Amino acid sequence: MPHITVLRKEISELIAAGEVIERPSSVIKEVVENAIDAGAKHITVEIQHGGTTYMRIVDDGCGMAPEEVPTAFLRHATSKIAEKTDLDHIFTLGFRGEALASIAAVAKVTVLTKRKEDDFGTSYSISGSTAGELEQTGCPDGTTLLIRDLFYNVPVRKKFMKRDVTEANAVSQIVQKIALSHPEIAFRMIRDNRTEFRTDGSGDLYTAIYAILGKEFAHDLIPVSYEDGMNQVTGFVGKPLYSRSNRTFQNFFINGRYVRSRQCSVALENAYQNLIMVGKFPTCVLMLQVPPEQVDVNIHPAKAEVRFSNEKAVMDSLFFAVKNALMKNGLIYEFQMDHVPQRDWTAQPEPQQEFVQPALPQISEPEPEVLLPPTEKPAAEPAPKETTRETVAPLVSTASATIAVPPIVLPETKFHDEELEETAYTEQTERSRPVEPVSIPELSEGKYEFLNSRSFAENPVSAAKETLPAVPEPKAQEHVQIHVLGEIFENYIIAEAAEEDKLLIFDKHAAHERVLFEQLRSGASKLTSQMLLRPSETLLSMEEFSAVQENLPKLAEMGFAFDCSSPPQLRATAVPSFVLPLNIDEVVTEIAHNLVLGKRDPQVHTFNDTLHTIACKSAIRSGDHSTIQELQKLAQQVWDDENVRHCPHGRPVMFVIRKYDLEKQFRRRV
Repeated sequence: MPHITVLRKEISELIAAGEVIERPSSVIKEVVENAIDAGAKHITVEIQHGGTTYMRIVDDGCGMAPEEVPTAFLRHATSKIAEKTDLDHIFTLGFRGEALASIAAVAKVTVLTKRKEDDFGTSYSISGSTAGELEQTGCPDGTTLLIRDLFYNVPVRKKFMKRDVTEANAVSQIVQKIALSHPEIAFRMIRDNRTEFRTDGSGDLYTAIYAILGKEFAHDLIPVSYEDGMNQVTGFVGKPLYSRSNRTFQNFFINGRYVRSRQCSVALENAYQNLIMVGKFPTCVLMLQVPPEQVDVNIHPAKAEVRFSNEKAVMDSLFFAVKNALMKNGLIYEFQMDHVPQRDWTAQPEPQQEFVQPALPQISEPEPEVLLPPTEKPAAEPAPKETTRETVAPLVSTASATIAVPPIVLPETKFHDEELEETAYTEQTERSRPVEPVSIPELSEGKYEFLNSRSFAENPVSAAKETLPAVPEPKAQEHVQIHVLGEIFENYIIAEAAEEDKLLIFDKHAAHERVLFEQLRSGASKLTSQMLLRPSETLLSMEEFSAVQENLPKLAEMGFAFDCSSPPQLRATAVPSFVLPLNIDEVVTEIAHNLVLGKRDPQVHTFNDTLHTIACKSAIRSGDHSTIQELQKLAQQVWDDENVRHCPHGRPVMFVIRKYDLEKQFRRRV
């Protein structure tokens, strides 16, 4: 049996660090919470390459004493609590004393700190178990942490890091949550040398929401303010009409801490009962002030979940706060119309310039030429004028003689490359190749028909085709043509295949859904991609935004184009043409949601689910009016394509009734 030994300090610290530090966003969360506990009023977060190589967090808090800086990097060293009874009255975000020790165990850390009463600042570097010396330095009041090369000494953990853009989006998401929870602090987020967002620190929650989540989200909010003697609820909730397809934008903050709470979600959705559509979820940014002794925040390693000692009291407070806000505001929606610029009707209209049609050149019709018998010689003719092109004189063969047709002089005509390709010969080959005799049947003596120079000039292509032997066209692929008779119950197409003695019944919605699904899967929908004159903006969570950003090439193959320059606002710049009549915001949200589900569960066929969603939302519905031409085109597509026999959900799209079986039902056959 192996001997039991105590792990070395550096190994135990790596294990403990893995519980607290999972990715760059975990580092940012712990350090920013420490800055808030230090009383900072301005916090700047800067990352490079998703935070894997460089992170900088600057605050103007109280700073640290020079002699206490090395102690801060020891495990379980904290200034937040001192006795076990303090765990029942936690008013700070951090209290375990594990953050800095865990970060230093897996990264290279440099700290610059200075208190207001000190003349000089302090610089201290630590990497794993190697610590540097304290040095005096010049720095502003507060604390600056520089964190480089995260997981440099844990290659297994580094191998499982996501792409830089994914890690950066996760960092942005956590900073957004913290900024919403503390609107009195001015936050600034810098990502790869570009400011992503900033808040003014005025203390107004609505201003912070506007700066972080955007104008569209902030426009549809209802203020909430409620207090029942024990709990206090403030913040904003979204109007029922603007609910979302998931719970991503439900933000709950318990005593200034962002948490995920199933109980709070249930209370919120109960308040919206009978006000929102089935399958939709309300949005909110709600602050709950609960007595510290009534909530336990020490049940999750990342402190992202809490437990209430009296869950019913908290749920009741939240329910009545939201319900009262909805009833008070009356839920009257403002009809929004695009601004139309006003026209000054008193101004005199500008005179329009009259268009004058230029005179067309007159073409003098040449006199008809007289053909002489072959035995007689024609009189001398004047030399023809210089022209741009001259036709070759063909030989006309008859039973009695061979007659040479005189050259036809053409006026100056511009020939296009397309016409030259249609005639399948160029000017050079026309001049050089010999012209084969063309036999003209049923020519009576003395009656000859010749190409008129004017008709040739008006349509040189068709005239040239008449002089060349006909080329047999390739036969089209034979297929059975069906004939649509009509539609019944506003959903089923009735058609007949007369050549095969069959009656066909199509499910209109299921058939169209499968046709669109095949177009998306094969990439044919890219050919119908339509640029949007006014890009559609959709507010997503950073996780959804990251999922879309990672799959931009695949979405482009389906005809979608997105602008990801201003996260978390995703701008759709092009969509397949069949998506245009839909609510593009809902389609984009569904796509992002399916992509996130695919990332969480590798067993899910991510893009198949995404294609199902797009095709189902874009297909014509049961009850939609369709013209006979639309029904004919859809039915023929389904009949010709062997792959379109079931909808993406597995339901059949077509049934066939043979004429023989129909006649048996009417007793015409035995």
